[in-house]
Amino acid sequence: MKIPFFILTVFLFPLLSATVTAASKHGAPQDPVRSACIHASYPGLCLRMLSSYSGSANTPRVLAQAAVKVSLSCARKLSSYLTTVTVTGKSKRERAAVSDCMEQVAKSVDELSKTLGELRRLRGETFEFHMSNAQTWVNAALTNKDTCLNEFEGVDGKKMIMSVAKVTSNALYMINRLDGSQGRDQLNP
Repeated sequence: MKIPFFILTVFLFPLLSATVTAASKHGAPQDPVRSACIHASYPGLCLRMLSSYSGSANTPRVLAQAAVKVSLSCARKLSSYLTTVTVTGKSKRERAAVSDCMEQVAKSVDELSKTLGELRRLRGETFEFHMSNAQTWVNAALTNKDTCLNEFEGVDGKKMIMSVAKVTSNALYMINRLDGSQGRDQLNP
């Protein structure tokens, strides 16, 4: 027996309408990377850099670790670049600036590495201690890059330093999100 289309629509429309209404009230699952990056210091950069983590980055902790890994990778690339900067024929001040910058970036690489270790230890009664360490080291890495930026004269080097500073700023934002109740509630042991 064939059921006329208008009868199906009369009976199915209310059912479909209720399903669509319920889904819109609960909202579609949001992309955690997009939701997290929207308020970062550099939201577009944040989204571009962390988009590859969208499948596995479903908690604030994983996003914070991913952001620090991105920053660490960029800092290492900057460090490699600085070793290729030719100082031959440069003034004593310019050679000193490149040398100081190399030292500052090396410190940043070390501090970002320590930050990753602290983020892995965030839990329970030691949460505040490890969180404080992570925030302190990322802030220090940002300060190192500011110092480097102020001293360094090369245009390409300045662009790279600014890029590292921006991703590090976003990493700090992601870490600071962990200090809120939502971030604490979603920590994995």
